[in-house]
Amino acid sequence: MIMMTGLTEEIRQYVMDRSEAYKRDSEDHYDFWNEHIRYVYKEAMKLARQYHADETIVALGALLHDIALIEKAGDRKDHHLNGKILSDQILDRFSCPEDVKDRVLGCVLHHRSSKNAANIEELCVCDADILAHFDNIPMLFNSAFSRNNVPLNKVREGMKMAFEADYNELSERTKGLFRERYQMITEIVLGCDQDEQE
Repeated sequence: MIMMTGLTEEIRQYVMDRSEAYKRDSEDHYDFWNEHIRYVYKEAMKLARQYHADETIVALGALLHDIALIEKAGDRKDHHLNGKILSDQILDRFSCPEDVKDRVLGCVLHHRSSKNAANIEELCVCDADILAHFDNIPMLFNSAFSRNNVPLNKVREGMKMAFEADYNELSERTKGLFRERYQMITEIVLGCDQDEQE
C-alpha cells in the first residue's frame, strides 16, 4: 500500500481551490467541493479501508474524478475522458510517481460505473461517487429543479428513478453493504415502503 499523505493534501487543496474558483466565476455558482467531492472522498476512504484497497490511489482518484467538470473542460458526457487528461497534467505538476499516476488515472477514467472498474481502487471511487448522491440528497433536489427543470409534482418520480439507477450502478459488493441504508433513505425521502420498491 502506497502512503503519500503530502501529495494527497496538495491535490486536496488544489481541488478545493479550483472548486472555489468555479463557484465564484461560473453562472450556476455550484460548489463542487462542498456539494459533491468531499462526500465522494469520505465514502471512498471508508470503502478503501473496508475493501483493503490502496488508500492513496483511492484518495487521489476521489479528489480528481470530476476535475473536468470543475475546470469546464469539454462536455459533461465526456468528463471522465477529459478528467483523465487533466489529472495526468495535474499529477505531473505535483511530481506524482508514474506507477501511482497510472492507477489514479484509471480511477478517474472508470469512475462512471462500477462495471468499468478494473481493480478494487477503481471500484471504491465508482461506488463512492454514487454513494455521495445519497449523502447529499438536497443536491439531487437542486439538480432536479435547476439543471433539469423538473416540476415539483414530478420530483418524487424523478428522484425514485435516480435513486434506483444509482443503486443499480453500485457493485454487488457495495450494494450488499448499502442495501439497508438505501431502503431507509427511499422510505424517508420518497415516502416509499418496501412493497413499492420491489
